[in-house]
Amino acid sequence: MRLNQYLRQALLICSLTGLFLTSYAPSRAQTTDSTATRRDTVAAVPTVPDTLLKLRLAKLQKDIPLNYHKAVQAYVDYFTFRRASTTKLMLERIPLFFPLYEKMLAQYDMPDELKYLSVVESSLNPRAVSHAGAGGLWQFMPGTGRDMKLYQDDYVDERMDPVKATEAACKYLRDLYTIFEDWELAMAAYNCGPGVVKRAMRRTGGTTYYAIYDALPKETRGYVPQFVAFTYILNHAADHGIVGENFQYPIPTDTMQITGYFNLETFAKHGRVPLAELQRMNPAVTTTILPEYTDHYPLRVPRQHVAYVRSHRQAIMDSASRMPVVMDHMLMAKGEDVRYGNDSMSGWNRLGANGLALASPTPMTGEEEPGTESARKAAVAAKLAVAEPADETDEDIEAVVLKKPKKQTYVVKRKDNLGDIADRYHVDLYDLKRWNHLKSNTLQPGQTLTILKEAAETRSERLAEQGTAKARHKAEAVAKTRHIKPRYHRVQDGDTLWNIAQRYDGLTIDRLKKLNNIKTTSLRPGQKLIVG
Repeated sequence: MRLNQYLRQALLICSLTGLFLTSYAPSRAQTTDSTATRRDTVAAVPTVPDTLLKLRLAKLQKDIPLNYHKAVQAYVDYFTFRRASTTKLMLERIPLFFPLYEKMLAQYDMPDELKYLSVVESSLNPRAVSHAGAGGLWQFMPGTGRDMKLYQDDYVDERMDPVKATEAACKYLRDLYTIFEDWELAMAAYNCGPGVVKRAMRRTGGTTYYAIYDALPKETRGYVPQFVAFTYILNHAADHGIVGENFQYPIPTDTMQITGYFNLETFAKHGRVPLAELQRMNPAVTTTILPEYTDHYPLRVPRQHVAYVRSHRQAIMDSASRMPVVMDHMLMAKGEDVRYGNDSMSGWNRLGANGLALASPTPMTGEEEPGTESARKAAVAAKLAVAEPADETDEDIEAVVLKKPKKQTYVVKRKDNLGDIADRYHVDLYDLKRWNHLKSNTLQPGQTLTILKEAAETRSERLAEQGTAKARHKAEAVAKTRHIKPRYHRVQDGDTLWNIAQRYDGLTIDRLKKLNNIKTTSLRPGQKLIVG
């Protein structure tokens, strides 16, 4: 009996051991396959303790409430642990734009914290264009931009001018605050329009942002929490191991007044100025040419190249100003109301100083809003009654941020390269290293890497990289690995070939014209274009 009992126990142990080995031993396919072992399990992602987050938000708060909310927590965790590369990129752009924001906000007597709203809007990318058509650091829609006196045509778009757009944003936010007397409601109105916020207030009877929260559009329910989250993240990034490396600073420049046709590409070639640098200094110039009706446009040239340009000025300007014969019939004068004004970034001319921060806003006068306080509010409300929202943001909070990412694993093979693996799975190398606690790019065969797969890309990520070589490379890699049906774009009022191309990564103006057999730059509202 005892022997039989021992035998039964031994058989049970052997069977369990066999089951364990069968369950956990890698299959032949897994050990020889050169791709990742896909697991559709939900990834366990770290989170910032809510008690710590609340404490830090309370210490950061100044004039604008920094209320804790589950959406704030979600955005903080997302850009701290899941997409830290986007936070790093924003950190690197801060020296280029925050001094300007701080100077302008101070002169308009507005809260300094509003500078973080531009991070929510554009990820500090001055040439960002959303799918809805909003453009620039402050993401003005074309109509609102014109209302705010930001000039736009096929060649120049002042929504992309950092100083002019920042001043317009200050005026617009000031007017919204005049109406609501609450900064959270003013920011919500900046996103979805003052009329939408007023309707939400009437439906709910609420007078604060979170009192009307459920009555707001989905994208606006994530808007103010994003502002709070980025205020936290950009102040405490270092506490979470996120540190910028390639910081961007203003480049000292001199200004040239351009009248008539001018080709930037030709100028860059003969003036020995890198074209990319020239375009970066002049973000409001949306193509590589200025048309023949250009009147004293202030073109900024990097100071280190000015001496050569001056010494060869006649030959360089003759070449850059020579309009191709084929364009003679296309560039008809249509700019009777062209108003470029003075160079809004003349401060960049001062070596050793942050020129953006030296720009001064247009003086505020009492003539804008005459009469009593109530009359002033009524006048502002009437002016903004037909205003477009700053943008129609994506529903990131529900579609991406609140969803847990899926986890994939990859077993490293001989001759594998970490950068190639990141490209293959369409993730950032910086994130891949953080997810796997890697200090270098060195890999060992058999090493297992964790890869987080998100449901989609957030608007902040898309706009942060838009127009960069990285975005183009990413779009090309995706196009090679996926079969996508043709995408179309319906032309809206204010659309140009440039700002349409900007919205779709990997798309250039030349390719857009080729895909649609377009010979000129003319577009008509309602026109349907193939964009990919």
